[in-house]
Formats: sequence, C-alpha cells, structure tokens
Amino acid sequence: MSNLRVSIIQSKLHWENIDANLQMFDRKIDGLADQTDLIVLPEMFTTGFSTNAALLAEDMNGKTIEWLRKKASELDCVITGSFIAKENGAYLNRLIWMRPYGTYEVYDKRHLFTLANEHEYYTAGTKKLIVELKGWKVCPLICYDLRFPVWSRNVENYDLLLYVANFPAKRSYAWKTLLKARAIENQAYTIGVNRVGTDGNDLYYSGDSGVIDFMGKVSCQVADDERIFTEELNYQDQQDFRKKLAFLADQDQFYIQ
Repeated sequence: MSNLRVSIIQSKLHWENIDANLQMFDRKIDGLADQTDLIVLPEMFTTGFSTNAALLAEDMNGKTIEWLRKKASELDCVITGSFIAKENGAYLNRLIWMRPYGTYEVYDKRHLFTLANEHEYYTAGTKKLIVELKGWKVCPLICYDLRFPVWSRNVENYDLLLYVANFPAKRSYAWKTLLKARAIENQAYTIGVNRVGTDGNDLYYSGDSGVIDFMGKVSCQVADDERIFTEELNYQDQQDFRKKLAFLADQDQFYIQ
C-alpha cells in the first residue's frame, strides 16, 4: 500500500461571504497541483461557523459544489471540507468528499453544538462516512463530533480519522488533547483542521491544526498563523504497530441508535 500525502489548509475566513472565501481558497490551493492526494479545508469554509442558514445555505448544485468539482479536477486530488447545505427542506452542516473525476460523498454533522444553538438551525446527520483513497480507509467527521468517542470509534478498521473544525481558542486545550486521545484509542492517524482569526461573533480561533500518528505522537501542529502544510502518512508503519499491539481486537461491541 502506498503512502498518503495530506495537505492541511489553516486559514482565516471571510465572515458569511461565500464568494470571497472561494476566491481566497483558489489562491491558497493552486500551488498544490501534483503535490498532494488530499486537501482538507476547515468546517464551513465558505462562511465561517454561522447559524444564518436561511441566508447562506446552498443547493447541492450550487457554487460551492461546482467550485469543489472544478478544483479537485484541476489539482487531481480529493478535496474535503464542510459548508452550509440545504436539501429536502433541511439545513445541514455538510462535509463533501470531492474526487478529482467529479463524484462525491457527503457526511452530515452528527453532533450539533448546542452551546451555540446549532441544533435549532441544522438537522443532525445519522450515518458515518467511510471513504477510500489510494487503498486507505478514511473517516471524516466535523468539529463537535470530536468530543464523542463512541461515534468516532474505529469499528470499520479505518486508517485515517479527520476532523474539520471551527474550534475556538478558549477550548484549544480540549481540541489538542482530544485529537491525541482519538488517535491513541483508534490506533489511527488523526488530523484536525481548524481555522484561525476572529469570526463575526467575535470569537478568536488559534487553529492548532495538526497531524497525530497512531501512537498519539504529534508530527506537526501550528497555532495562530495561516499555514498550508503537507504531511506524508506511512501506511506500513501503522499496520506494523497494530499487529504488534492489537488493542482494537479487544474493543467492546456496541450499537448506536
């Protein structure tokens, strides 16, 4: 199995301005052509974390989907991140897994952030998404999902766990600690991609986007600055570790309603 190159985009976001954010990310990611297999953008990367869903939500044939399709094709890689979607009368915090040949999968955020009343505006998802890239099994989740280890649990034998987020700086200790915990308990590479800067609600984000390996070791983590970095993940190292310390085989069986 080949290694996987993952590019993290830690960025400020233009508050509730879809066009400005798409233009900004155009410039940021164009240099990654032929350099990566996967580009990861933050949660609600076109708007910032907003509950103004009625104004900002897009159909599944809207400009964000078309932008993702165009950029994935141009850069010949998968691009993922979440945006505000509307479908069948519901508003969704929806992650898109866009492939370079134009097909995509979706994951709707399961755990809505009640502290910010997200549940009053958005409909929660009910299904995990496991996707394949270069033979790797990837589980993408969104922000508040990080706090719920049962939902994140590696019952699918995935290789990479992703969280896209708008996780405020005042809870950065929890963000960094829980990313490590999820990596250790699931024996999986774990990547968290967060935004930086101040949003329209005057919340500051320190980013702290990073890559943690299957032992919980942080290979890179960046605070406060806008940054683009690419990490190569070694598949065989992870498999060897899992064989040597086969903890996943002893995990409890459970069912999520």
